[in-house]
Amino acid sequence: MASTSCFLHLNAITTATTSSPSPQRSVCNVKPSLLVCRAQKQAVNHEDDGSVISRRLALTVLIGSAAIGSKVSPADAAYGEAANVFGKPKTNTDFLPYNGDGFKLSIPSKWNPSKEVEYPGQVLRYEDNFDSNSNVTVMVTPTDKKSITDYGTPEEFLSKVDYLLGKQAYFGDAAEGGFDPNVVAVANILEKSTPVIGGKQYYFLSVLTRTADGDEGGKHQLITATVNGGKLYICKAQAGDKRWFKGARKFVESTASSFSVA
Repeated sequence: MASTSCFLHLNAITTATTSSPSPQRSVCNVKPSLLVCRAQKQAVNHEDDGSVISRRLALTVLIGSAAIGSKVSPADAAYGEAANVFGKPKTNTDFLPYNGDGFKLSIPSKWNPSKEVEYPGQVLRYEDNFDSNSNVTVMVTPTDKKSITDYGTPEEFLSKVDYLLGKQAYFGDAAEGGFDPNVVAVANILEKSTPVIGGKQYYFLSVLTRTADGDEGGKHQLITATVNGGKLYICKAQAGDKRWFKGARKFVESTASSFSVA
């Protein structure tokens, strides 16, 4: 043990000599050598060499663990963002996927299925828990058309399925508030497009309808339609004008744009 102590002492001196000339660094290098000497002294007092090695290994493990723990956690959030405390990818819980017979779409998670049947060929209807005017319906009917374009332009197609825009709410002569004489309902096409999705041609129309009774200030009705396998597929999502500007727009637009045939 005497020779071993001498070897360690020389090693400590060599380390101090080859280090930076700064006095502070010399002092820091001396301290570890003193600790080693004490460990050697304890080893002489009935502690075996294996205990010294075990302590050094334990110290190494602790230092390694501290380094790993200092890494940036997935839970850390950038300024202005909410922290993901579990470190898992965030998922969109506002919508739930729905796979129907030959079609699929995303439905707002807070909308419930409804048994009400409004239109021919209706196979699905979901509505808002708090307002049934906010809803989505899907209709599937046989057709001899090969493509949605066989119905003509988007406007011509809409004229063939105008029953989707709702029943007339008032009967009789009327000439009030933005309505022409004897006209009790108005439908304005706000937006239209003809996207191709998965090789299929679609028609998309955004329509604002108003009735003489002023119900909800009107309704925003979004219609997505296509033809596939001898069937006409129509998805209609809607919300009242008042709720449209209070947050319903996001759910109606996302639902309508998510619709596609399988």
